[in-house]
Amino acid sequence: MEAGLVSIITPTYNCAKFIGETIDSVQAQTYQNWEMIIVDDCSTDNTKEIVENYSKDDTRIKYHCLTTQSGAAVARTIAMKLANGEYMAFLDSDDLWIKDKLEKQLIFMKHHDVAFTCTSYEQMDEEGKRLNRIIESVPKVNYNRVLLDCPVGNSTVMYNVRKMGKFEVPNIRKRNDDALWLQMLKKEKYIYGMKGVLMQYRIRENSISSNKLKLIKYHWILYRDIEHLSVFRSMFHIGYWCAIKIFNIK
Repeated sequence: MEAGLVSIITPTYNCAKFIGETIDSVQAQTYQNWEMIIVDDCSTDNTKEIVENYSKDDTRIKYHCLTTQSGAAVARTIAMKLANGEYMAFLDSDDLWIKDKLEKQLIFMKHHDVAFTCTSYEQMDEEGKRLNRIIESVPKVNYNRVLLDCPVGNSTVMYNVRKMGKFEVPNIRKRNDDALWLQMLKKEKYIYGMKGVLMQYRIRENSISSNKLKLIKYHWILYRDIEHLSVFRSMFHIGYWCAIKIFNIK
């Protein structure tokens, strides 16, 4: 484990249209002691060629391709196993970081002596146009809060590996990020949220994440099969999620 090094965890699949811009946002960081571990889940486009062109000129960018298509959770877990940093940050292959994201987050973590953090972020459309929608971070998020309605943006999270160790991402197709935070919150009581927008989240057309009805079954798997909640509690959480996400009841 290298002190001060931030390992950036980036699973990817058929993201050739966006991944170059994502890498650019990492290379533009004011904090430069990082490695970017990109694990490709057997892309059929030219993702590999794009990433390898970057890695030829920047050895901090490390490309690994799975031998069989296994899903984002497996790709993320493998990237985490390959990580060498004292800190681990997560960045999806179509999202973007603001240039001082790493610097500000590290300062926040050290100043407040916290191991597990996230930030506010804003949404953009598939073409990168800002949608003027900001998702503010919550000052402190615990296990029950993530179960109820996770307010954490995946590509904003960073944690201290020296203090918390490494984790395996539960292998579900969607909501595996929420499942990971729940695993981590069994070891660290809170995710601490920073003020300020430090990430841009891309909303892509026809993605599973953009179709809320399709997500219900993944919530059920998360609650029952991974977290082993009772049927009643699982139904309560799904009902609550549907009320605020689908029917906009608050």
